[in-house]
Amino acid sequence: MSKLDLGLPGYQSMFESTEKADSEQTETIQDIELDAISDFKDHPFHINLDEDMVKLIESIEVNGQLMPVLVRPSKNGYEMISGHRRKYAMEKLGYQKVKAIVKNLNDDEATILMVDSNIQREHIFMMEKAFAYKMRLEAMKHQGKAMMIDETCAQVEYKSKGKKSIEILAEMVGVNRNQIQRYIRLTHLIEPLQQMVDGVHPDGYKMAFNPAVEISFLTKEEQYDLLACIEELAATPSLVQAQHFKAASKEGTLSIDYIRGALSVEKPNQNERSYVKWSKYDKYFPKSYTNEQKDRVVEELLTSWARKRQKENVR
Repeated sequence: MSKLDLGLPGYQSMFESTEKADSEQTETIQDIELDAISDFKDHPFHINLDEDMVKLIESIEVNGQLMPVLVRPSKNGYEMISGHRRKYAMEKLGYQKVKAIVKNLNDDEATILMVDSNIQREHIFMMEKAFAYKMRLEAMKHQGKAMMIDETCAQVEYKSKGKKSIEILAEMVGVNRNQIQRYIRLTHLIEPLQQMVDGVHPDGYKMAFNPAVEISFLTKEEQYDLLACIEELAATPSLVQAQHFKAASKEGTLSIDYIRGALSVEKPNQNERSYVKWSKYDKYFPKSYTNEQKDRVVEELLTSWARKRQKENVR
């Protein structure tokens, strides 16, 4: 099976094949008002003004819109399937209209196209991948067959040969089925813990993938107790601690005191770890800045300050 490719050649092929479109899924190319296009419902991929977005904005500013977005008709206009980032970039540049392929799709077909057009991006957060896998798997199960996107962006049935949907999905994305299941488990985390998994928590707390999977088996109330202890002690659970929490939860013996006691034990790498509560300093940064961007700014400022101090000491 060829790897998914939604680059310009694929879309160009789609232009050329418009006249050959199935009668059941007619498609047209139109110039559509940006305001008439709504985001895909429960779109799992975040739109951030990060370095990649800045590059996209600069590219569109210089070259214009090279690739059309993909939308489907909705009750109030159109719904975006593929092209959320281009839409955002063009709005930033003051565009009023966007060139779009309009395609009639049902919910499952739209979900599959939406996921497949984003999942191959180079930079994807773990939680984005988790929700994307979950949505695509559910869509595949609804259809009763596996769907993929061919080189012309047309949907074709993938030969399942009696395999389960999750096995087919694993082959499509190049990940084993157990890993797919582990990613989907992350969707059971409360939002602050999801932010820790992605490394975008406002106060800089981070949680590794494997401990997060174990924590996902805790009840919502237990997860909020864990969150309170993390904020109190500035420490996140190790894999072993997370496994103990999961076991205690299953037995019905997990309490906030148990969690606090476990997290109070100093881990081997804990001395080197420190968390900056960025929420205290948010007023000094643009709202779009991630914690990593704030880190870089602070590092540059401290480097400049240290050099200045060094020069003063030399005098």
